[in-house]
Amino acid sequence: MSNVCPLDYRYGREDMKAVFSEESRIYYQMQVEAALARAHAALGTISEADAAEITRVSSLDVVSVDRIKEIEKDTRHDLMAMVKAMTEKCQGDAGKYVHLGATSNDIVDTATALQIKAAMKIILEDVENFIHTLAVIAKRERDTLEIGRTHAQFAIPITFGFKIAGYVAEMIRHRERILEAMPRVCAGKMAGAVGTGAALGKNFFQIQEMVMDDLGLVYEPAATQVVGRDRYTEAICLMANIATSIERYGTEVRNLQRSEIGEASEYFDVKKQVGSSTMAQKRNPMNSENACGLARVVRGFVTPTFESQVLWHERDLSNSSTERFTLTHVFILTDEILKKMNWVFEGLEVHRDRMLEVIESSRGLVMAEPLMMKLTEKGIGRQDAHEIIRESSMVAEAEKRHLRDVLMEREDLKGVLTPEEIVTTMDASNYVGGAREIVDRMVAEAEKVTGRKVE
Repeated sequence: MSNVCPLDYRYGREDMKAVFSEESRIYYQMQVEAALARAHAALGTISEADAAEITRVSSLDVVSVDRIKEIEKDTRHDLMAMVKAMTEKCQGDAGKYVHLGATSNDIVDTATALQIKAAMKIILEDVENFIHTLAVIAKRERDTLEIGRTHAQFAIPITFGFKIAGYVAEMIRHRERILEAMPRVCAGKMAGAVGTGAALGKNFFQIQEMVMDDLGLVYEPAATQVVGRDRYTEAICLMANIATSIERYGTEVRNLQRSEIGEASEYFDVKKQVGSSTMAQKRNPMNSENACGLARVVRGFVTPTFESQVLWHERDLSNSSTERFTLTHVFILTDEILKKMNWVFEGLEVHRDRMLEVIESSRGLVMAEPLMMKLTEKGIGRQDAHEIIRESSMVAEAEKRHLRDVLMEREDLKGVLTPEEIVTTMDASNYVGGAREIVDRMVAEAEKVTGRKVE
């Protein structure tokens, strides 16, 4: 059969795809069935021997996926097919107690919580690795002068390390969000058909707590037939938030690699890599572009996730088909773009000389603000100082001259600013404010949250 979905043949790492594979889904569901049996045994509903037997058959080595699919052809119910397959493998009377007191979504939603937990752990590791990679660049480029840009126009100087420190801060916030969200989004349920736990009898609350403790999950305290889908919405929106940050960084790399800017670029293997099938000189930021495109796909799953939150009464089935796409694709693609952008930044080529050239190409205009502030120090009112520098900047721009030379010719500034003061004030390295200290602080914070020394 031909592969249709790009996740089958192009995107996604095996570690993350394994979490959401069909085999893993069934395995996790069987682990929930086993935990349920153990809870029953602990409370005396069934024997310890029967619980042990159900635990034994809760394995893909015992119950095959092929057998489950074979039964599903008749039952047309995937979860019940698994229950029947487990039952027929049980020895003695244990098979009578598989799925005792449960409804399908007790098993399905709890298994999904286990998948989400495993996926979130991978994403957390990705984020921490990326924080470290970014912190290494921030520290290395702490003093590398670069022009800051607002509205895509020259603003005032920054350092490249300062720019990356902003990314470090953002990713640290994402790490905090993951840690905060995990207890909420990794929730299961063992509460029966509509959430009342009626089929579990007097032991309902104990069974639910014991099953979730066994599996390392929290439980839905007031479920319907399903775990509240607000939890899934939080998880998907968090992944979309992370993916959007990645797109922001990728967009910056793409912009800085523009031929007319050329301040930074993706690593390019000049011996083998091909940028274009026809323009042999091309060195395209393909990985950044790819990550940006995939981030848009991740965000595209936000809307159907919200819509799956709205179910009829205690539950309908409209969410089921949607979630088979949303959860798998969002986690797999978020992992993909995190790893891809980590690779981009690990090999990022920073063109420091070009950054200085770009600053100098402004002919001093980017130093208008420090000049204005210097005039205020000399006793000139802020608005008057602004007008002096604005007029001089317009002259410099119109005549293609350096702002320094225009200012030195102004009669009204003679005796106010010396030529030496003008030159010193217009030294970009003297006007980056707290940029360097911000880098130091964010590098220290990165070391704290990752537990890794930034060299």
